[in-house]
Amino acid sequence: MAAKIEKAVGKIVSQVLEGNLSQVRDELVRRVVEEVGPQLGSSAEGGNSGGTIELLKVISAIHAGSSQREILRALLESMASYSGRSALFVVKGGTATGWQGRGFENADAVKDFQLEVDHGVAARALQSRTVLTGKIGEMGQKFGAQFGHPAHDRVIVLPLLLKDKVAALVYADSGANASMDEAALEILVTCTSAWLEVASLRKVGPKEAGEAPAERSEAAAPVHAVSSHPDPFAAHTPKHVTAAATAVSQPAAMASAGESPASAAAPAPATDPFAGMSPEDADLHRKAQRFARLLVDEIKLYNQVKVTEGRKHKDIYDRLKEDIEKSRGTYQKRYGNTTAASTDYFNQELIRSLAEDDVSFMGANFRR
Repeated sequence: MAAKIEKAVGKIVSQVLEGNLSQVRDELVRRVVEEVGPQLGSSAEGGNSGGTIELLKVISAIHAGSSQREILRALLESMASYSGRSALFVVKGGTATGWQGRGFENADAVKDFQLEVDHGVAARALQSRTVLTGKIGEMGQKFGAQFGHPAHDRVIVLPLLLKDKVAALVYADSGANASMDEAALEILVTCTSAWLEVASLRKVGPKEAGEAPAERSEAAAPVHAVSSHPDPFAAHTPKHVTAAATAVSQPAAMASAGESPASAAAPAPATDPFAGMSPEDADLHRKAQRFARLLVDEIKLYNQVKVTEGRKHKDIYDRLKEDIEKSRGTYQKRYGNTTAASTDYFNQELIRSLAEDDVSFMGANFRR
């Protein structure tokens, strides 16, 4: 019964989103600009330096994407306003593989370039799931040798989160002469993650599904995650990935795309926390976990200043009580009477995302 209800709710949500997509887009843009405008420290006439009007334009360009690939391309194009060079590296099975780049002398070299993620700033960003900055030397010798050094020896690596996984690492630097606005870049990547979450709730139309073969040469590797939303990187396997690795990734990708119920019900990996559950319960727990993530990401997206100040003063809950309890109510209505209620994914996500796994940041009034 629970599975049928979930399916019905998912259908209704996709239909409502399809009918109100422009309003959702406008509201997201309005609230983002309203929240982050003061953070950027620029007037409305700020131009390309990160002003509110320019930020509004680039976020709108990202939100204009009708498919996940279009959204990601728009992200890279938009980053040109705030950095000299940028690139997106798909994370899969402990590796990070180049998808597309902008501003490099040889942008094609980004495709299938394997980023070093066993040490350096990229490794720390992947492990901590937080935005980190460093020097170009921290990207590994191969990176500097392949792409050269930017004018300013400073780089930023931003995890792009989809559901509960790091789907990609977004890289940026100043390039030959340009400056780099780190705050604006973080906002763009965060907005992209949020919009991809919205896109994942929409029904995948024939047009989007049919364009994958034509774009095979531009897409990158499958994201190593079990998810119910279409995978924007599932159309192509990088050259350096072995056939054995591809075979391992295919069931997860097929389950993600909804192509094979049999593969979706296959035994979960040993690292899967839901491995001991029935396929139905495991699916419900995953959905509850993802929904909690979506709710908390929204809180974080629209209250970045409060979250930062809350961590500093260890009173995040007091500052965001209204938003937190409203989202908690939404979560409880959807999963409070299901088997997923045995684990409080919403509180877990609050601690992980807002408090960076330190519950003391939530404050004394936070109830666990």
